[in-house]
Amino acid sequence: MDYIDLSYKPGKKDLICEFYITPSSGKELKEAINDVSGESSIGTWTDLSTMKPRIVKELKPTAFEINGNYVKIAYPEALFEPGNMPCILSSVAGNIFGMKTVSALRMTDVFFPEKIIDSFMGPKFGIAGVRKIAGVSKRPLVGTIVKPKLGLNYEEHAQVAYESWSGGLDVVKDDENLTSQDFNPFEKRVTETLKMLAKAENETGEKKIYMPNVTAESNEMLRRAKFVEKSGGTHIMVDVVTCGFSGIQTLREADFNLAIHAHRAMHAALTRSKDFGVSMKVLAKTYRLIGVDQLHIGTAHVGKMEGSAKEVLDIENSLIEKMSDLKNVFPVASGGLHPGSIPPLIERMGANIIAQFGGGVHGHPKGTKAGAAAVRQAAEGTMQGITLEEYAETHRELAEALKKWGDKK
Repeated sequence: MDYIDLSYKPGKKDLICEFYITPSSGKELKEAINDVSGESSIGTWTDLSTMKPRIVKELKPTAFEINGNYVKIAYPEALFEPGNMPCILSSVAGNIFGMKTVSALRMTDVFFPEKIIDSFMGPKFGIAGVRKIAGVSKRPLVGTIVKPKLGLNYEEHAQVAYESWSGGLDVVKDDENLTSQDFNPFEKRVTETLKMLAKAENETGEKKIYMPNVTAESNEMLRRAKFVEKSGGTHIMVDVVTCGFSGIQTLREADFNLAIHAHRAMHAALTRSKDFGVSMKVLAKTYRLIGVDQLHIGTAHVGKMEGSAKEVLDIENSLIEKMSDLKNVFPVASGGLHPGSIPPLIERMGANIIAQFGGGVHGHPKGTKAGAAAVRQAAEGTMQGITLEEYAETHRELAEALKKWGDKK
């Protein structure tokens, strides 16, 4: 069956995927396109006696645009069960990656029709809702990840969080590796850390946020989220890739009064290759539909994480652009950042981000509280249009940070 029709004009009821297709040796691009189109929808490897004309008429996808090896395929929305992300991805991003016809295949973008979008809950809070929780309206939210990522007991963890908030940070979160190990059990950590959060709020007069990691088997994840809500927390964090699309949807549809901070641990196994897998942009749009409020997207080539500025900004735009009536998602920049990273970070990504610093806080020569102060100072100075060197003249913690790490990375 030929699925290519370059005269086709996709409509509002089409789900559109963009692929970068590399045919295997001896295969033509047209053959690879047809195989990808058929395998992800109604086709198989041979002609079928059971293929009804109505099936072809109503459900056949169409490859409507070919630009080099980039191909856009439109799928009728009727192929998919609304509100079922595993169904959608098993179709458009399933068997096709194992086909002999292609030597490389990457799903680079996806566009969902309104019926599919509206079948998911989307973010509960979005950027405006999270800013309201934080009490910060304009500057980037600044935060830290408790370090070392593993090894501290729950009392030590809570103390590090307290020093971070006291120094001026808005956000403290668990690391992606920390769940409920014997040396730092979840419930004790949440209870103690929220107690220290209240102390920091009383002392600073500012709102503070703690994001405990609820990552676990789905039922346990729900139990932990409920515990956070009953304990007075406002956020949870979850490792969205390793928990799976169904697990994240289950968590969102439980509809706790908690903002969901999405860490993308393991994403690069799917997204890093430019020849194979899916792009982070595809994952970002998918998690926005499911309903996370914040998502790690990279640092626009500032810091330690791979990802060009263009690629990260493209992902950022996918989180904030109009998508039916869905709320937007707060972009999170994290990975190898320090106070000197803030000016180029804001220059590239804008101020509507959450910027998180691990070693860039706790590695400060004078400790965590001073490191937190340096980050806050760098953010405030940058937002005022003052160079870090000038701002550091009257802010000792920032001066010490710049002496150690420099003014950019």
